[in-house]
Amino acid sequence: MGIIKAASHAVGTGLSDQWLEALEPDNMGAQTVFAKGVQLRKGTGENGKGSDNMVTEGSIIHVYPEQCMILVDGGKVVDYTAEPGYYKVSLDTQPSLTDEGSSTQQEKAKADRVAFEDVSFTYAGSKEPALSHISFTAKPGETIGIIGGTGCGKSTLVNLIPRFYDASEGSVVIDGNNAKEYPFSQLRKKVGMVPQQAVLFKGTIRDNMKWGKEDATEEEIQRALSIAQASDFVNSKPEGLNTMVSQGGANLSGGQRQRLTIARALVGDPEILIMDDSASALDFATDAALRHAIHQQTKGMTVFIVSQRATSIKQADKILVLDDGELVGVGTHKELMESCEVYREICLSQLSEQEVNR
Repeated sequence: MGIIKAASHAVGTGLSDQWLEALEPDNMGAQTVFAKGVQLRKGTGENGKGSDNMVTEGSIIHVYPEQCMILVDGGKVVDYTAEPGYYKVSLDTQPSLTDEGSSTQQEKAKADRVAFEDVSFTYAGSKEPALSHISFTAKPGETIGIIGGTGCGKSTLVNLIPRFYDASEGSVVIDGNNAKEYPFSQLRKKVGMVPQQAVLFKGTIRDNMKWGKEDATEEEIQRALSIAQASDFVNSKPEGLNTMVSQGGANLSGGQRQRLTIARALVGDPEILIMDDSASALDFATDAALRHAIHQQTKGMTVFIVSQRATSIKQADKILVLDDGELVGVGTHKELMESCEVYREICLSQLSEQEVNR
């Protein structure tokens, strides 16, 4: 049994820092957990409903595989896990991250949007680093593709940008300032995060979009849906934005859930958009249209695309190739086909010769 330890920071997925009182799925039993971004309460009834008791020290909770969890206690956000299983809640430990930024940080002129400076990261309890000596820069308006095999550190890398974790060594710099210098509230507004697992909540499509920006206008929502290639299916429904979404988006297809999750991140018009393998359920044509729309309609936004599809990242301004936690290649598609064996093997295993050279 694992332990979820206390922390005093908000864990974001492009969602605003607001908590719903109860979005409780049916028939989960007394040990009920909600998706990341939703307040967790401990149920006591037959189906876990009817209790307002917060989860407390020593509570045993069940984390479901389709969800990524947080807990809230006494107004503080408790650390999260993406792994399914049963967990014991511990609220007396030191937070793994602290909100070190005491004042709003100003962007420094001509600074890179994101810079990794000799960054290494090791998960707690692990003997081997997940990332080793990573250095690169990303400028405003650039699209950065990240590719590599399963478990090579792609998600770990992008999770350092919004400070889901802090680098063990080196520095992550945002707009010329160390990421640690930003108050969490300012940093999380800069970053729109679209996770691998699309997380939607029970409510209307409009409600779900407003998790990305609480006061979003109709125009902002429709623009985000258009960029995310979600306008057609949303507007084709009789209720449009008022269409109800079941818990977890179970009444939508995988591709529809992903497009809505991408739209939600875009509603807040972040300076940095991170798409962590979040278009995997889209067909190739929709994926291409999505990337084209983001490029054309989000001028100045720095976009990170994490993917195992070579087609999703080959047109990026800069591609980072990871292998076992190390950065083994940086460049354009053409440059990497000539200089990086790992990248060349990935492309040749997925694409025809014509597609590689296109």
